[in-house]
Amino acid sequence: MHIRRDVKVGLSVAAAVVWVGAVTLLIGHEPDPGAASPGELRDRLAAALGAHDSDALADLLDYPGSGGSDFAKDYVAVLADHGVHDVHVDLGPDASAPTRATVAGALGDGKPFSYPLTVTSEDGRWTVAFTPPLP
Repeated sequence: MHIRRDVKVGLSVAAAVVWVGAVTLLIGHEPDPGAASPGELRDRLAAALGAHDSDALADLLDYPGSGGSDFAKDYVAVLADHGVHDVHVDLGPDASAPTRATVAGALGDGKPFSYPLTVTSEDGRWTVAFTPPLP
């Protein structure tokens, strides 16, 4: 009886160690926020805004603190409420090293819209900030 209990305890401990190791690996391999290149940022930002995908948008934000996810949810809710579609993004003034992204598209009633965002880069990761772009 003691051997059987020892085996169960041993298997439980081994399972816990494997689980902790797996979680640690997953956290350690989670990609950094942002995109690997300006072109990827442009494409992913257009896709996130066009699909009203808050998780995809949150991953591209240069947002202070931990509120980026909540901001992204609120932001895409406004896009959805206004029927935003046909979203595209242009980078400038230099597409290979941009400082601004211009988001454009159409509202639900067909009226066009556009607005600029600041593009930031840190440690090789490209993000956008919802602050006025630098000239």
